[in-house]
Amino acid sequence: MPRYFIHLAYDGTAYCGWQIQPNGITVQQTINESFATILKQPVIVHGAGRTDAGVHAREFFAHFDFDETLDSANLDKLRYNLNGLLPPDISVYSIFPVQPDAHARFSAVSRKYEYIISRRKEPFLINRAWFFYQKLNIELMQKSTDILLEYHDFSCFTSSNTQTTSYTCNIMQASWEEHDNILIFSITANRFLHNMVRTIVGTLVEAGRGKLSTEMMREIIESGDRRLAGMTAPAKGLYLVSVTYPSDIFLP
Repeated sequence: MPRYFIHLAYDGTAYCGWQIQPNGITVQQTINESFATILKQPVIVHGAGRTDAGVHAREFFAHFDFDETLDSANLDKLRYNLNGLLPPDISVYSIFPVQPDAHARFSAVSRKYEYIISRRKEPFLINRAWFFYQKLNIELMQKSTDILLEYHDFSCFTSSNTQTTSYTCNIMQASWEEHDNILIFSITANRFLHNMVRTIVGTLVEAGRGKLSTEMMREIIESGDRRLAGMTAPAKGLYLVSVTYPSDIFLP
């Protein structure tokens, strides 16, 4: 059966995350319902990850199977119709065919997230950044950030009730940038644990406040104990910004 990828983006403010849940509207549910309306049959989309409630995605991919082969004109028409039916906070950029075994989640080789902290009240960043008004030392935060690249077990940065069987992640890049009153944390890895990025940010903020040394950062990671890490930063500041796939999943 032909398989198709959807390239999309969404503002997660109004949703209980990506994945369908019994007690709240989700991005996946909203897209499924729009597909069913347009195609007159049930369609289930599978996403590149399970973003939490309030988390945003500047770039997201999902896949679906359809029993007909759709050419570029039909795919563009489907994209147009979806955008007309979906709410304004979800946008479909393109739909394209991929190899039948390509998977939006399991075929991904890396994901990049950004976390935005605003150090002053900004009307245009409501629900899109963490407003943190205390003084933060970026140099200290970066020193603790660099330590992340030396480790692979990040069980200390995930929820204690997570269902994963592996806490191993390969972090390829992690850094802070400062733009006036805005701090941007970026991190790229092959995979992420539940709440991992938000807990890392919460812990690094403690470093920026002078409450956490680099030695303490090492101790937290090596302990594997979530209780020793910092708070989980608010979801509204987190963005999935890119997902990378091997080129051989795409059709010529």
